[in-house]
Parts: sequence; C-alpha cells; structure tokens
Amino acid sequence: MSFCFPTKQLALLLTCGLSWSGVLAQTTPTTLPTEAQKVAQSVRPEAIQAHMRYLADDKLRGRKPGTPGYEMAAQYVEEQFRKLNFQPIGEKGTYRQAVPLRKGQVKESGSSMALVRDGRQFPLVYGRNFILSPNFNAPTSEVEAPIVFVGFGISAPELGYDDYAKVDVKGKIVACFNGAPTVFPSNQRAYYSSAKQEMAVAHGAVGVLMFSLPTDIRMRIEMAGPRARQAVYRWVDKQGQAQRTFPDLKAAAVLSDSTARSLFTGTAKSFEEAMAVAHRSMPQGFPLNSSVRIRTQTELNDDLIGENVMGVLPGSDPALKNEYVVYVSHLDHLGVGRPVKGDSIYNGAHDNASGVAINLEAARLFASLPKAPRRSIIFVGVTGEEMGLLGSDYFASNPTIPQDKIVANLCLDMPFFFHPLLDIVPYGAQHSSMIREVQAAANFVGVQIADDPIPEQAVFMRSDHFSFVRQGIPAIYVKSGSQTGNPQLDGTKLNLDWRATIYHSPQDEIDQPFDYNAAAKHVQLQFLIGYLTAQADQRPVWNEGDFFGTKFGKRKEVK
Repeated sequence: MSFCFPTKQLALLLTCGLSWSGVLAQTTPTTLPTEAQKVAQSVRPEAIQAHMRYLADDKLRGRKPGTPGYEMAAQYVEEQFRKLNFQPIGEKGTYRQAVPLRKGQVKESGSSMALVRDGRQFPLVYGRNFILSPNFNAPTSEVEAPIVFVGFGISAPELGYDDYAKVDVKGKIVACFNGAPTVFPSNQRAYYSSAKQEMAVAHGAVGVLMFSLPTDIRMRIEMAGPRARQAVYRWVDKQGQAQRTFPDLKAAAVLSDSTARSLFTGTAKSFEEAMAVAHRSMPQGFPLNSSVRIRTQTELNDDLIGENVMGVLPGSDPALKNEYVVYVSHLDHLGVGRPVKGDSIYNGAHDNASGVAINLEAARLFASLPKAPRRSIIFVGVTGEEMGLLGSDYFASNPTIPQDKIVANLCLDMPFFFHPLLDIVPYGAQHSSMIREVQAAANFVGVQIADDPIPEQAVFMRSDHFSFVRQGIPAIYVKSGSQTGNPQLDGTKLNLDWRATIYHSPQDEIDQPFDYNAAAKHVQLQFLIGYLTAQADQRPVWNEGDFFGTKFGKRKEVK
C-alpha cells in the first residue's frame, strides 16, 4: 500500500533511518537504580516491529470487537503475558474481562426534525441538514421545545466563563458551537469540548443541537456524517442500564452549516456576529426565533460482548503489592469497512497496534527485572476504544481489583513515531505529582518535554487514560512532540497530514515509514515512568486545586 504523505516529506521520512543502532547510546542519570537502567537499555526495537506486524496483518481483519480477528489479537496478547509469567488478573482466574455492550442505531426512516417558526413547520432532510444520535433510554423519543443559543455550551466558572449565565434553558433545546474557547488551557479545552450534553442536562435542557464554526472543517456534517450515522455502543452495568447516557435529553443532533445559519434568522445576533464572539472566546447566550420538533427512533440490541485482556506482575513489597500501576493500550480497530484505494481492511497499524506493541515490550522489561517493583504492574489490552473508550471505561469503573488500589494509569495510543523522538507531550503530567517520574524518565531517554502542539484536536479526551481520570486516578498519556531534527521537516504538519490522509483509513498499514528507534524510546519512557511510580513510598496525588482532581473528586485515602 502506498503512503499518502507528500512526496518530499516521504523522502525525508525514509532518510530518518530505520536501523536500530544507536538507540541505546544514552547518558544514564545516577538517580535511577542501576538495575532499572540496565533493563531499560535492553529494549528491542525489532520486537516492537514484530508485534505490530502480527497485530496489523490482514488476517486479523482490522481487529473489530466481537470478530474472529479481534479474538486472534486477544489470544496473541494473552500468549505474550504467559511467556512473560504475568499472572491472570481477569474474571474467574482468566486473562479476560467481559465487557457487555449495547448497540444503538438510529432508524432514519422513523426519525425526523422540523423547525417551527411563526406557526409554520420547515421539515429538514436527514443526512443533509441534520444527523441524530441514538437514544439509549427510549426506542422512540419525541420532543418539541424553543431553541436557545448558548455559545460553546460551556459553564466553566473556575475559568471565568459561562455561556449559561444569562439565559434560562429549562425545558428548552440548546444550540451551540462544537469545540471550546481557544483561551482555555489545552486539557480543559479538550474536556469542555466533549461535555456539551452533560452541561445541557445540568441546566435543565431537554435537547442539544450542535454545529461547527465554519473554520472547523473536520467537524462539518459533510466530513463527519458517514461515521456519525453508524451505530453507537455503550457499556451496560449489572442492572442492565446503558452507561454514559443522559436520560433527561430527549434528542441530540448535529446540524449542517446552512441549517445552523438558518436558526439565526431574525434573532438578536446574526450567525456571523455570534461566530465573531466565539472567536474572541467570550461567553454568550440568547433565545433563537424558532422551536424544533424532533422524533428519534432507535433500534437497541445487546448483541455484543467485548473483552479486555489483562495480566499482572505481582509486586515485591508485602504491603505495596496490593496497589497497582495499570497500563492500557487499545487492542481494537475498525474492522472491515468502506473501500479506500481498493482496500477495505482497516488494519490500524499505528492506531493502535503500535501502542499495544510498545506496552508489550515494556511488560517484557518489567519481567526482566531481577526483582519485581514494590507495587504490582497490570497491563490491559482494552476493547471498544474506537467505540468511545468503552473497554477502558468499563475496567476503570468495574476493575477486577479494588478500584481504590489503582494508584496510576499509563496509556499509549498511536504515539506517532515517524521521525526521531526528540521531545514528548506527556498529557496529564501537569495535573499530578507524576510529573516527577515523567521528568526523570525523559532525562534518561534524552527527550525534552513540550506543550501540546495541536490543542484543537482535544487529544486529552480521546484515549483510554481519560477513563481513569474520570475515576479520580492520575494518568499519563505520552505522545511524540514536534521536533524532528530536520529543519525541512515540520513535525506538527507531519502529524496533521497523517491525521488528514491516513488516520482511520485502510492505509494505516505496517508498511508506513515507522522509526522503530523512536518507538524503543517510547518503551523506555513507559517502563521508567511506571517503574518509578511503583517504587515510590507514596502513591501519586493530584496537584492542590487541580481542575481534574477537583472535578472528579478525591478518592478514599488508603488506610
């Protein structure tokens, strides 16, 4: 398969060098125990490549949950755990944890939306003007209510921002832009970008209409529509209730640009004026001159059981071995789908065979230690990440060990090693005491720590570490930074180009020009951050007054 970077950038990538010599030639700081330094130096880039090659092979058919291909991937990871003498930590003495999933699919033929203005109805066309989200709480849901515009739909008093401050939305349907104010810190911006429904419910709304700023092309209905019309899954609790749903919301929809603009006809501000206020990161809210009538029919099925795969290396300290550092990487991808350039298998080599492979090699480093760390180490290959972080959310909410004994999480998901690793973006490090372990590991590996170069991508909310943050557990998610060592190669542009041309397509294959030296450094980072966390006298803590530590509450202190 051809790789779709521009020709000049592809040539530069191929000259980055895929030889494995030199990756281990690093200065070793004396603050790290000698045995940890020696083990970190034994990383094997060729093993990373071998794991990726198997997991991204066509015979696994894209590793979609519930398919034979996913089961092949799960068996492969399970076998690696056995070889490393990692013990089962799943259900009933196995390496597996079942994740019950409920499927929701909008029945478009029985669903509708119409604007109501001055007593007249204006029917809209499904797929062209709007797309509805499934309603997991009712097979048929109907609502009609006035529309209130609420800017970005965000209430963030700790940041001095509140779109809801001057409007009453109880019993009404709110309309808002996707995204969040650009002045928000990167991770808070990511959180609030994804919390629109939660905010609407908290203020009494019964529906949500979302649309994009014209500059946000990736969220336009024309771009996001095909995937937005697919089935949605939620995990189900032991009482049979679908989780991460909002029963008080009777409807949720995405609108096209032209439809969104039409809402502002005859209102206090035009669409252009509201857009200008949003670009200035100013809160706003006012009633629109319309109501909306929405009918959502949803077909619900409990037809899929996903599975997480997990193993544990027991700790060596008699007391601390009952605490756990948990590593996650998602094992699933998108399966077989719409053909692109003659290929219909969505292999997911980078997303996320790479993260699984790197974590498996980090697990081997732990198993190579002359003595296990003080705390226990769990590695989990989670299911359903592509469906909405479902496997990790299920594990973090229903762990197979006491939840309050999970002291930290390390996640790895498409870390981006298409160039030498010179700097990293450790998402989450600024929120907890784990910054110390991250800095020590970065010093050893010889990489700098950088700020998020693409805050508009809301990376902090888009992988499995956030499932642990939601449970109040400090988490770290390391991705490559923008430095490439080549002044002609812009790492940020390379990243964005990859996301635009390869991400979630059949072209995410093993024949891409991966730099396995850089991948080996990711292994060292994963290993050392977790090792130092497992060895520390005290478990990690959130920084005093931290947004996420405060938002998700303090967990019970360990006695």
